[in-house]
Amino acid sequence: MARRPFSMVSQGSSPSLLEALSSDFLACKICLEQLRAPKTLPCLHTYCQDCLAQLAKGGHLRCPECRETVPVPPAGVAAFKTNFFVNGLLDLVRARAGGDLRAGKPACALCPLMGGASAGGPATARCLDCADDLCQACADGHRCTRQTHTHRVVDLVGYRAGWYDEEARERQAAQCPQHPGEALRFLCQPCSQLLCRECRLDPHLDHPCLPLAEAVRARRPGLEELLAGVDKNLAELEAARMVEKEALACLREQAARVGSQVEEAAEGVLRALLAQKKEVLGQLRAHVEAAEEAARERLGELESREQVARAAAAFARRVLSLGREAEILSLEGAIAQRLQQLQGCPWMPGPAPHPLPQLELHPGLLDKNCHLLWLSFENQKDSGKDGAGSQGGEETQNPREDGAKTEKQGAVPPQSRDGVQTPKEDRAQTPQEDGAQTPKAERAQTPKESRSQMPQEDGEAQTAVGCRSNKKRKFKGRLKSISREPSPAPGPNLEGSGLLPRPIFSCSFPTRMPGDKRSPRITGLCPFGPREILVADEQNRALKRFSLNGDYKGAVPVPEGCSPCSVAALQGAVAFSAGARLYLISPDGEVQWRRALSLSQASHAVAAMPSGDRVAVSVSGHVEVYNMEGSLATRFIPGGKANRGLRALVFLTTSPQGNFVGSDWQQNSVVVCDGLGQVIGEYGGPGLHGCQPGSVSVDKRGYIFLTLREVNKVVILDPKGSLLGDFLTAYHGLEKPRVTTMVDGRYLVVSLSNGTIHIFRVRSPDS
Repeated sequence: MARRPFSMVSQGSSPSLLEALSSDFLACKICLEQLRAPKTLPCLHTYCQDCLAQLAKGGHLRCPECRETVPVPPAGVAAFKTNFFVNGLLDLVRARAGGDLRAGKPACALCPLMGGASAGGPATARCLDCADDLCQACADGHRCTRQTHTHRVVDLVGYRAGWYDEEARERQAAQCPQHPGEALRFLCQPCSQLLCRECRLDPHLDHPCLPLAEAVRARRPGLEELLAGVDKNLAELEAARMVEKEALACLREQAARVGSQVEEAAEGVLRALLAQKKEVLGQLRAHVEAAEEAARERLGELESREQVARAAAAFARRVLSLGREAEILSLEGAIAQRLQQLQGCPWMPGPAPHPLPQLELHPGLLDKNCHLLWLSFENQKDSGKDGAGSQGGEETQNPREDGAKTEKQGAVPPQSRDGVQTPKEDRAQTPQEDGAQTPKAERAQTPKESRSQMPQEDGEAQTAVGCRSNKKRKFKGRLKSISREPSPAPGPNLEGSGLLPRPIFSCSFPTRMPGDKRSPRITGLCPFGPREILVADEQNRALKRFSLNGDYKGAVPVPEGCSPCSVAALQGAVAFSAGARLYLISPDGEVQWRRALSLSQASHAVAAMPSGDRVAVSVSGHVEVYNMEGSLATRFIPGGKANRGLRALVFLTTSPQGNFVGSDWQQNSVVVCDGLGQVIGEYGGPGLHGCQPGSVSVDKRGYIFLTLREVNKVVILDPKGSLLGDFLTAYHGLEKPRVTTMVDGRYLVVSLSNGTIHIFRVRSPDS
């Protein structure tokens, strides 16, 4: 039929379709109610006329959905096009929902007109052409009259159920807003306006008009052509979106790969540097020991000769001063012979020339422009899978190169600009030769002076660098918006070997279970049994058990009304804080004891002692330790009573060595103290990036893992609290990390704010 192109509800569709249309498509996005006097903007978004009138300011309004600015017609928002399509759907919805609401049954619309009951009998049928509800008698008569025998009369129950929505839409006629009761039948071509018979005979009498069916046939090809163009654009947009997503995924994958390569390269450089350090210190030790041995032999001989000479001289001096003439003359020959013998003995030359050691540094170490690691960038379509530092051509060539190709792309750094050799070639030279090439005065220069006196590059290299300077500046500008404050360099104390533990991703899994009513909010984590963790979900008031593979193992029951915050597992029991109370329960949920805590702290951190028979809890700046019977075993303030009121430990954990590690929000630091409260170390430096220190965990070697939620990082500190560097960053998938725990001393479990858990294996540097 002619009106089929405008049909929206398919035949045989379920009633839920119209319910969905009524609540979504037929709802105004401004007032969230059913559309009243719907008006369509040029962007094809439809709103209530009154709602649009409230948005119109200064002759313009902005669409609430697409934010497009639309000029308001001079006649006001009422001049916007009326959405007859929405009006038709609204009429259908109202007709299905109509009837006698008080009686709960619709009444016949014809009985009152024929002199029957004043309120009309109960309706059992509906005429789709007249849009009237009919009782059984009127429905039978409606089918028998000459004027209405062609009308479609259907069962009212089926109509209400939506079985005849398609037919009702086809027989539905749009009503003229100026002439109630008149259907719109014509289209005025010059005015592009829908007309009824009354409108056609009045102002549009001389205008060429077409019936609606003919007008639709004439205009449909143009609309379909435009629609095909939009569909093509949509396909292109979808393809572009997929390409953009793939490019972003490729970038993230490559960034993760490059990050791993950077870590491996840096560790390799550290190993090589430490090997050189060991070698040089060994040479220094051997040189000093050889010199000392030679000096000891010479000193022994000199001391022996000196003792002999001194004894002979003392004897001769006594004889000359105390002896009588006869005695002197009798010994004169022997004394003279001995003294002549001592004088004639060949004396040793001066002290043996021991070469003094001098440290010769490679000039590149003093030049901040000499980088061992750098990044090159190339288009993704030309990049290889393995190219962390690969170079795709002159456009992507590293700016530090002098135009010479390296032996292995992205693997060996180019020769420095002053022409010095690479470290490998330099090590083959003797120190004297190296010293000859690098004078002392030049080596003594500061890095700034050394950079200022660098020889200028040749003209070709300067031109190449100049051509790429704009690209370099643009990329640096993008990096400023992506990266946060840089992390400080790792400290000198790297626990013997100088290498940091590395993360190896194990798995990731969500913690929301089918029975959860809200999104999880993880406030506590702890190891629980072999290769299991216990998760405190404060939002859902649950203690959930998961394996390290992400398998759900059930829950530990908690007392009714308790929202567990921090949690710790003891020997055959679970301790957790909730509000201002500390609970100890069995794995079956039986409460063994509870203790009231201070109300001055919003949350209380709980940690199990390494022995597993005591639990520590932070209370108002101090730490309380309870045994399994609930008795207070000890209580201390980190740093002693002098720090009373100066601490606020929000996160707390214990180390295998028996120390306590806490995040102090009042001092904005990480404090490490022993079991008596004496501070072993404390860090509050720039490595925190100005953030409040977050959750802390300790591995089996005593390394401290500190969460910095605002910058999406987990940094690592040594057992005494000195910052070593970053352990996890956004490259590892961290997005607002909340709490962490260490399982078996080698698995770091990190929970995110969205309820997801990431598990990383901590790889020790000597493994």
